[in-house]
Amino acid sequence: PWQSYPAGGPDTLPGGSNHVTGVNQVTYTADFGQGVTASVSLQDETTSAGGESNLFNTSFGGATPAAIITAFGTGFSTGAYGVNAWGGTRAPDIVGQVRVDQAWGLAQLSVVGHNLHPAWYGTTELTGHPSDKWGFAVQGALSIKNIPTGAGDSINMQAVYTDGATRYNFQSLFPQAFFMYGGTGVPGAYQSLGIAALADGVFGTGTGIDTVKTWGFRGGYTHNWTPNWASAIYGGYGQVKYGDAGKAMICGNFVAAFGAATATCNPDFNFGVIGVNTVWTPVKGLAFTADLSYSRLDQKYSGTIALPAITAPAKPAAVYELKDQDSLALLLRAQRNF
Repeated sequence: PWQSYPAGGPDTLPGGSNHVTGVNQVTYTADFGQGVTASVSLQDETTSAGGESNLFNTSFGGATPAAIITAFGTGFSTGAYGVNAWGGTRAPDIVGQVRVDQAWGLAQLSVVGHNLHPAWYGTTELTGHPSDKWGFAVQGALSIKNIPTGAGDSINMQAVYTDGATRYNFQSLFPQAFFMYGGTGVPGAYQSLGIAALADGVFGTGTGIDTVKTWGFRGGYTHNWTPNWASAIYGGYGQVKYGDAGKAMICGNFVAAFGAATATCNPDFNFGVIGVNTVWTPVKGLAFTADLSYSRLDQKYSGTIALPAITAPAKPAAVYELKDQDSLALLLRAQRNF
């Protein structure tokens, strides 16, 4: 009900969906009175910014074993565990919602069905493809208003569970594969690296889709000091767990590309964000914001691997330590609404 910003914050706040940039949908809402409504929607996720999450083909479109090792070795450093192998859209996402809006705040429960339609195992239709699979997500949200701390103050909270519908936890503006670098104390290592790749599912030649499961929550508290000044504190946390079959396919390629002597493979990860902000609104429609947030990537790889040169961040071919990463971000924003 508040998009991805329960009390401000960055677009990388996990714990719920976000269509703030728009999504094509058809919705019917029934109003039962006293603030109680129910809605059903059909929406096209491909029209949303960022579209759908990854659907990894770990056989890289039927590549040879040697080519798979090379492609995985290069793509791993940017969170690409395979070819993103969507076969197009065969059904819209189906969303249902029940909501209560009253003076004290709101409560909402929603559920969505998300169709996974994969592309071919190989390069032509003769290679076949896995059967379609339906993923889903369930989300609860609660907003409490008119709390004793001040007029206009509010607490917003939500929690979500997904199975094959990861975008409903790590929303459309959240990068679906990312990598973070830092320092290292390991002798011979150039730097440390944290990897996080989001996906709805994983498959390889001859297999079905093994869905990825996630859960997350986020919340925020906003306090109005005066009609012109407000501050907030917020946070979010999300966990990503690959299925046993998908993990075996990814880690099979990992061992073939990097060996098992110096590193262990586990694509699961946790990601958390906490932050504070202050907003000054000198006149109606004009706001100046300072927002400071801290992020933690708790990734499950460990050890060291030798990576080829990485083009995007201009990193050299070297040995890197696989390690959790932290980041600090300051957002300064001036916004004028007309």
